[in-house]
Amino acid sequence: MATTNPVNLTELAKVAFSDEDAAVELMTRLRWPNGPACPRCGGADPYKLTPKAQPGRPARRGLYKCRACKKQFSVTTGTVFEATHVKLSKWLLAIHLMSASKKGMSAHQLHRLLGVTYKAAWFINHRLRHAMASNAGVFAKLSGTVEVDETYVGGRRRIGPTNKADREALKTGRPGPLDKKLTPVMALVERQGRLRLFPVDRVDGRTLQDAIRARVELTSRMVTDEFRSYNGLDMGFAKHDTIKHSAKEYVRGDVHTNTVEGVFSLLKRGITGSFHHVSKGHLERYCAEFEFRYNTRTALGYTDGQRAAALVLGAEGKRLTYKSRSGASAA
Repeated sequence: MATTNPVNLTELAKVAFSDEDAAVELMTRLRWPNGPACPRCGGADPYKLTPKAQPGRPARRGLYKCRACKKQFSVTTGTVFEATHVKLSKWLLAIHLMSASKKGMSAHQLHRLLGVTYKAAWFINHRLRHAMASNAGVFAKLSGTVEVDETYVGGRRRIGPTNKADREALKTGRPGPLDKKLTPVMALVERQGRLRLFPVDRVDGRTLQDAIRARVELTSRMVTDEFRSYNGLDMGFAKHDTIKHSAKEYVRGDVHTNTVEGVFSLLKRGITGSFHHVSKGHLERYCAEFEFRYNTRTALGYTDGQRAAALVLGAEGKRLTYKSRSGASAA
């Protein structure tokens, strides 16, 4: 068996699909690079149990017992993979496909490629997106030059020329108050750095600026368009530069929002081309998926194999049961 992690689909097929034991061994190596540790008490000296099959049931592979707390555990315990009925070899393929697909992988396509039901593929997708989600309390705030912008995701109703608000929306390109199907999404991105991408309830000044201050160091330089909700950022941050899109100004020296516009381009191409429709209730997880891939992109030194390994590490301590699929994780 190879001693390094597979870096592409060909190597993954050779290692993980030779048999299920090889898949379990690879998943173990990805989750615990320094050796197995008990997910309950943190004990680093467990011992492996010999697989025993009960009558009518397959043997449990990769089962360990902690010397400290005497509890049994496996590589899936305490992760989004726990209690799964899908083989780990198929999980590994799904992890690689979702990590390497720049514009995402739909549940229908995953269902065809893995040979599982559509329902299983849909749930695999959402469990992996849950593992991709960053924890704002753990990850460092953005710094340096940070571009900020907002966009709208969802279907746009037909705009009628007889309503004043509709005419204004048609003129400015921004949605009017009656565009109920649209959900605002905010992006904050460092130049040549990290991204934070998430839906917001509204685009008023308090909501947007509170979201910015929670995720960006106050010593940073902010770059936005002239949207009035960003007025006042210069009072909290080191500097606030504005580019005037309404005057057809898109670049003024190093003042531009082209980086964040590129992020929105990837998001919308993924939704339009791969998913076709994203409901408001699950939009946060789709944003987490695109944020994860952007923060582990090739320009930052990640390979497909390293990105997949980062996803497995992100699954640690997270659960997503079917009953909690539309909300917070369950224990």
